Amino acid sequence: MVVRAKIREIFMPALSSTMTEGKIVSWTAAEGDRVNKGDAVVVVESDKADMDVETFYDGIVAVVLVPAGESAPVGAPIALLAESDEDVALALAQAQALSSGQPQQASPPSDAAAPPAPPPPAETPVAAPAPVAAGTKGIATPQAKKLAKQHRVDLAKVTGTGQFGRITPADVEAAAGIQPKSKVAPTPAAAPAAAPSMKAVPQAAVLPRVPGATVVPFTAMQAAVSKNMVESLSVPTFRVGYPILTDKLDALYEKVKPKGVTMTVLLAKAAAMALAQYPVVYSSCRDGSSFTYNSSINIAVAVAIDGGLITPVLEQADKLDIYLLSQKWKELVKKARAKQLQPNEYNSGTFTLSNLGMFGVDRFDAILPPGQGAIMAVGASKPTVVADKDGFFSVKNKMLVNVTADHRIVYGADLAAFLQTFAKIIEDPESLTL
Repeated sequence: MVVRAKIREIFMPALSSTMTEGKIVSWTAAEGDRVNKGDAVVVVESDKADMDVETFYDGIVAVVLVPAGESAPVGAPIALLAESDEDVALALAQAQALSSGQPQQASPPSDAAAPPAPPPPAETPVAAPAPVAAGTKGIATPQAKKLAKQHRVDLAKVTGTGQFGRITPADVEAAAGIQPKSKVAPTPAAAPAAAPSMKAVPQAAVLPRVPGATVVPFTAMQAAVSKNMVESLSVPTFRVGYPILTDKLDALYEKVKPKGVTMTVLLAKAAAMALAQYPVVYSSCRDGSSFTYNSSINIAVAVAIDGGLITPVLEQADKLDIYLLSQKWKELVKKARAKQLQPNEYNSGTFTLSNLGMFGVDRFDAILPPGQGAIMAVGASKPTVVADKDGFFSVKNKMLVNVTADHRIVYGADLAAFLQTFAKIIEDPESLTL
């Protein structure tokens, strides 16, 4: 007991609510280094960012159990911390015990497999199961009971082949002399109910590879994006497009660009101002039976980074001016590129903005992030021939905005009103500078 107190384990932490395992990016403390409580000892890649992990104790890093480049599930030990130099040897011994723990646990199961040896004796006297059946008399699945009643089979005379001797529908059908074919049909019919979703993914895995192709496993971030996108498919969404003239916004951008204000910030600010009038558009439905009205307008903006996608959040964007927002946005992008965002900086969004217009994309639809009510997809602003109310033609810059929304909480009229307000702000953008 004393020895265990002198050796402490450093565990793989849960760095986000969706994280199930983490990858060791690098160890900032090497074996043999003395560390103090609060020191960063390792950099871990979660499903969203790379984060420093601190130690909760003073001690010596005796053994690194998971080297850089490898992964471990949340809660698993990744290193051992010794209290003093004298305890390092004990830590090494404990590390060997942990590494051999898999085989050791495998051997006990083999010893535990010896107990199954007694069952064989019980099987040899096949008559012995009859007493077991007598002991479990009447223990049958609901479907087996229904079939027994339907075919007038006495369950007391049926020997169960299910787990712990339980009587299954197949046992009843066999006792009633029914061909096993009908049994095969029901069983697969019941099993596939749970299997489809499980088999949907393996199907992609078993598809034949294209000759010469290279298979690259997902990174933690890519796996998280994949999971979220699949989860989004369960939400009933609808999409609304809206054309907006941007000549005045383009002119404003040219004025504030030298001060470090980006077009993304102007769009985020305009969206936040419009959202302030329509709380339902930045609400969310998390349980399928209620609205959650969020207290803050936090604009998440999609950013492509090496190996994935992340959405840094401009918190309370409606309350900050475009200059403070620009400063904040630069800091967030820098941290995102370095994979150093904190959880609250990427998972607190209540509305998402995706701007592919900067790449010349004129229109696209965005996939709704889980837990949000709507996401806006902004296309490029391009010269377009337009007619005014008097029928005169002119060339003006126009962009198309598409919004994808959760139809359980946001309706067409809500989205149309929001987009009209957003368009008014963009087409007369002086209020963005107030």
